[in-house]
Amino acid sequence: MAAEMDLFKTPAEPSFFIGQVQSEIFTSPDSFYKVLIVSVEEANFDWDAPEITVTGSFGDLSDDQTYRFEGQLVDHPRYGRQFQAQSYHVNQPTSREGLIDFLSGKQFSGVGKKTAEKIVDTLGTDAIAKINQDPHVLDAITLRHGVKQSIIENLQASQGMDQIIIGLNDLGFGSNLSRAIFDKYGDETLHVIRENPYKLVQDIDGISFKRADQVADHLGITPDDPRRITAAIFQSLDDLTMETGDTYTTTGPLLQQTARLLNDGGQRQIAVPTISDQIVSLEKKDAINYEDQRIYPAALYKAEWQIADHLHRLMNAPKDRLDQETVDETVRKVSVQTGIKYDPVQERAIKTALNNKVMLLTGGPGTGKTTIIKGIVEAFARLHQISLDLDEYKDNSFPVLLAAPTGRAAKRMSEATDLPASTIHRMLGLNGREMPTDMNARDIKGSLLIIDEMSMVDTLLFKTLVQAIPTAMHVVLVGDKDQLPSVSPGQVFHDLLSFPEIPRVELTNIHRQSADSTIIPLAHAIKEGHLPPDLTNKLPDRSFVKCHAAQVPSIIRQIIDLSAKRGYTAADVQILAPMYRGQAGVDNLNQLAQQAYNPPSKDKQEIEFRGQVFRVGDKVLQLVNSPENNVFNGDIGRITAVETGAKKGGKRTDTIIIDFDGNEVNYGRQEWTQIRLAYCISIHKSQGSQFKMVLLPLVRQFSRMLQRNLVYTAVTRAAEKLVLIGEPAAMMMATQHTGENRQTSLLQRLTTVWQRHDQLKSPLDRPGEPQMPTSAAVETSPVPEKPAAPAPSTPVEQPSATPASTILTAAMINNHEIDPLIGMAGITPYDC
Repeated sequence: MAAEMDLFKTPAEPSFFIGQVQSEIFTSPDSFYKVLIVSVEEANFDWDAPEITVTGSFGDLSDDQTYRFEGQLVDHPRYGRQFQAQSYHVNQPTSREGLIDFLSGKQFSGVGKKTAEKIVDTLGTDAIAKINQDPHVLDAITLRHGVKQSIIENLQASQGMDQIIIGLNDLGFGSNLSRAIFDKYGDETLHVIRENPYKLVQDIDGISFKRADQVADHLGITPDDPRRITAAIFQSLDDLTMETGDTYTTTGPLLQQTARLLNDGGQRQIAVPTISDQIVSLEKKDAINYEDQRIYPAALYKAEWQIADHLHRLMNAPKDRLDQETVDETVRKVSVQTGIKYDPVQERAIKTALNNKVMLLTGGPGTGKTTIIKGIVEAFARLHQISLDLDEYKDNSFPVLLAAPTGRAAKRMSEATDLPASTIHRMLGLNGREMPTDMNARDIKGSLLIIDEMSMVDTLLFKTLVQAIPTAMHVVLVGDKDQLPSVSPGQVFHDLLSFPEIPRVELTNIHRQSADSTIIPLAHAIKEGHLPPDLTNKLPDRSFVKCHAAQVPSIIRQIIDLSAKRGYTAADVQILAPMYRGQAGVDNLNQLAQQAYNPPSKDKQEIEFRGQVFRVGDKVLQLVNSPENNVFNGDIGRITAVETGAKKGGKRTDTIIIDFDGNEVNYGRQEWTQIRLAYCISIHKSQGSQFKMVLLPLVRQFSRMLQRNLVYTAVTRAAEKLVLIGEPAAMMMATQHTGENRQTSLLQRLTTVWQRHDQLKSPLDRPGEPQMPTSAAVETSPVPEKPAAPAPSTPVEQPSATPASTILTAAMINNHEIDPLIGMAGITPYDC
């Protein structure tokens, strides 16, 4: 009977209580999350204690203000009963007398009791809500301007950030995302979201199109709203270029992907012509770029032109007139000084770098790229009378800059040259979580710049790098053309090597090879498209264990146990896998290796996070650049402590402390997405690193990932030992599958820029900015084939002379009737 009666009970009102903040016992530095101790003055739930612990997202709270907290009581397994607040606000009276007393209080300057009565009698007991919603409701009341402003400003001040946080909570955003959104938009946060919630997809890392869709639905935005379709087009364009690595896509895939994104699970289907019309509209606004059936994200389109223009600027700048005999003598002296006898190709590489403002150096493993880098630095310093003694220079003034895309690659570069090296991000002053843009990088200073591991550098990063290089600087770009391309869109090093105007040298002779070494010859055989007959033989530095995918985990466990008996630690052994899923994938092998190298025990602290267990002693991988902590994407460290519960000062935190080669970094829970177990990592993540022993599982389950450059990259990560595990047929499949080059336009842009300058013999109209062709208009749906318009500065045949044609006008320039640089042929900036 009691159960039946419960069915007829009305829903209980939300739990709330009123009180004052006594203390903040935890405040997250990276989000709005706080843990508070609050006095309890009034509550609609049973609570006998004078204070209660409250958790949630809060702005700056005043200890002399009374607040109303709404939410629910929860039982925390460690900290007991707490109040989890979903929203809060300054507790304001709701009765007529209470409102009059409130408005005539000292915080509202100039508002006396009679004025307060007038306001409440006119607007009612919900006067405060009405004023907050629309301050113009006060216009109906005769008030001095100063009094009106005092009321409005004080009420808004009592809202401010609090109302923004409450608004974000109502939209379902947690503390971390709320902080990121507020940091981006500030006081305009709720206004921006109401105007276009889909801006969040482009502006805030971690907010997907589907998440923005939920917010838009909450705000009543219809499925066919142009803002929604535009966001889906941008998202699809970004997804397609990230998935393929191309810098553009075409109409078919973009329409298909956008339609899938818009119509996935939706009740109202968006027709393809509607999407196509919006693509046309975006192209006309230059929000995306269309050219010769290719559709580009605006940032990638501009970046390719900027790269071409800046490389032309660097290569055509005045250079030192070096006497060739002096160069030859300098190289001979460096050879004697270093005790290295350069072969003819190596000698040519050093001289090419000295004689040219920009030079490309490529070569496979063991061909001496590091040796040449050291030779270039020594010879350059001698020729230009530069000291390489670091003690003679102040911070950031060393004239030779060495950099690489990842922290581990930079560290290897520094160890090999005995000179400081950094990541490209750090050198440019970029935050690792922000996309490179025209505005957020600093110019670099120095005489010589050498970038290693160029195959890993994507289009946007290289654009940011090259525009920051001063015209007087010498630049050497080093890489292995046969390695994997960058994770993000572009194949910059490949395209630069394909452009004949940039001097380059390819090192082909293998130097780093002991008598019994077989790893480097195997890598070169893979690069050339064949496998040696001894592939499956057991050799001193490599072996091949044949097995099927299901057997890979047990084989790897046996190899781990055997190698441990021979003195190989988890730091020495690196498992590399092409994919994350499957029995032989990264995720499964990580758990297996963790159990082998670092099993649980009573004396080891551990904590679970999103399906992974992090334990003291674990080997972990950094996934993003974090320059403020001197930790970068690809760095591998070891967990030295896992701290939970109360800390000094009473603050309750969960922290993982990781040691990166002597650099200890604290990670709060909100930063744990930056790390993952590193006993097994993807081959892509291994670029720029080398390991004593590499275990490489290759099975036909990985078929869609098996490509020559992938296996070549993995094999070249092994410094001493290589163990191949799996199916020889999978290895053969990978070696024979070269894959397709990415679709980019950089080579075309380079050719156009060089031809343009050869024809005009003129300076850039605006040094440091791209000279881009006018985007072709998209006039019908779907986007049709249409040739690109000529570049603005491309010379056109001049019309026959008439009296009017002798007068240069803006209209004639815009209509390409006359060359705006008439009479300036052969003149460059350096003639001034």
